[in-house]
Amino acid sequence: MRRNRWLLLVAALVAVLAFGAAGCGGDDDDAAAEETGATDGGQPAAEQVFRIGWGAEPPSLDPGKATDTTSSNVLLALMDPLVRLNPDTLAAEPALAESWEVDGNTVTFNLRDDATWTNGDPVTANDFVYSWKRTLSPELAADYAYQLYGITGAAEYNGCEKNCEALADAVGVTAVDDYTLQVELTSPQPWFVQQASHHSFLPVHQATVEEFGDNWTDPENIVTNGPFMLESWDHDASINMVKNPNYRDAANVSLERIEGPIIVDGTTRVQSFEAGEIDALDGAGLPPEEIERLKTEPYYEQYPALGTYYYGFNTKNISDVNERKALSLAINRKIITDEIDRTGRDQATGMTPKGIEGFDVINPNSPWLPPEGDMEEAQALYAEVQNPHSKINLFHNDAPGHKEIAVAVQDMWKELGVETTIKAQEWAQYLEFLGPPPNKAVDVYRLGWIYDFPDAINGLELFTCDSGNNNTNWCNKDYDALVEQAKSEADANARWELYRQMEGIMFDEDGEVPLTPIMWYTYPNLENDAVRDTFFISPLDQIDFTKVVVQGS
Repeated sequence: MRRNRWLLLVAALVAVLAFGAAGCGGDDDDAAAEETGATDGGQPAAEQVFRIGWGAEPPSLDPGKATDTTSSNVLLALMDPLVRLNPDTLAAEPALAESWEVDGNTVTFNLRDDATWTNGDPVTANDFVYSWKRTLSPELAADYAYQLYGITGAAEYNGCEKNCEALADAVGVTAVDDYTLQVELTSPQPWFVQQASHHSFLPVHQATVEEFGDNWTDPENIVTNGPFMLESWDHDASINMVKNPNYRDAANVSLERIEGPIIVDGTTRVQSFEAGEIDALDGAGLPPEEIERLKTEPYYEQYPALGTYYYGFNTKNISDVNERKALSLAINRKIITDEIDRTGRDQATGMTPKGIEGFDVINPNSPWLPPEGDMEEAQALYAEVQNPHSKINLFHNDAPGHKEIAVAVQDMWKELGVETTIKAQEWAQYLEFLGPPPNKAVDVYRLGWIYDFPDAINGLELFTCDSGNNNTNWCNKDYDALVEQAKSEADANARWELYRQMEGIMFDEDGEVPLTPIMWYTYPNLENDAVRDTFFISPLDQIDFTKVVVQGS
């Protein structure tokens, strides 16, 4: 059965992630299938149209600017990465690069010679050189520029303030010829080839970007090189894509069209699915009040994930570490997972999630963050704060479940004498509001981190002083030094010990607590029978639309 496949995946990831109980269907299967537009399947449908409900408006379809999972999944349908990750093992597999060699600090990608842009131009190694340097350019101010810091000269160029041309030339990415891309790393980084699957490493078409500027991603302008093309983007309403007939592997792509209504409200998402208006959701969330019912339905699916749901502190506002500790310990994570979220997720005891290699060393179930919290200790720590905040602003984005969790935390913090005002924002506005640096009105904020590649460094380096994803205003030079040391450590066991020290700086009893982890993700989802055998969400929240086949009756 398909679910057994995911149990094998969990074993491969070295951890068992919680699954929601899925019913066998019984005599109600046919009726449920009819309600959701599903069929008994077996043969591909004559019309290969897949309808997916996106949970958010993509803030950007520019690989250099996108920072969220919705944008990433659309981009990975429109663009061809160097490598893709096997959904079962997360090992790198050839995509636009047909092979690669690693020699110490040098990685050489051998590109296919049959890849083209949608305007007919060939895709070459120079496209990657241009694109990566563009992402690193100080002018673009890309939040994800740090993803490329493992390349020699990348950090120096990104931090340049004037006379930057020479630093751009020194970045260690070279087109040896049209189809050979050579990358010089600052140190051996065993995760780099896997990391190259991330959307920030995608190429862009230089002439198009330079001609249209910020408008190059508009449907009438965009030039891409992947299995699908952007047909329309009605902001906050829908994203529609069509098959690219000139894609290098078009013969193995079944879908002719992807229709993607953007449905943010959780209840509306469920209603749209159960009315047969969409074939699947994107794993972005389901309303907590519906989870118990949905878990008994044959169209409910739950995928393991590598990701952490957390609350971040604006350390310029909540500057006293004892106050941050008190707020963290006052949270009963078990109530949140078991009584509010109810999907079977585990309470988080650190940033690094279960499933990451070396987890038992990196996160040895920190006793400082017990699942039930410790209100007595929280109150004692809060009493030591000289100028405690009796009023706090807590911000979250407007996706399903976040409000309910925030209300529960609001009640927990009330026992400390804290009055919490909860404020919600639409996703794109929310990301801009959080910075970095965050808006001054932000005291506490909700975010989640889905890993870009399966190594703990990807989550831990978020909180370095200069990270474009560090919304906390926290800066610890000792922590940063450990991150840099880990990037130069080839031995896995030694690297895991460095990761453990980073977790300790944040979450041990004497830690600085710039954020407080709440739970480790899984992806609950709804999928009808027409696609459930070929649609899947990887632990990194990646959907490979080239594998989806709509089954007919």
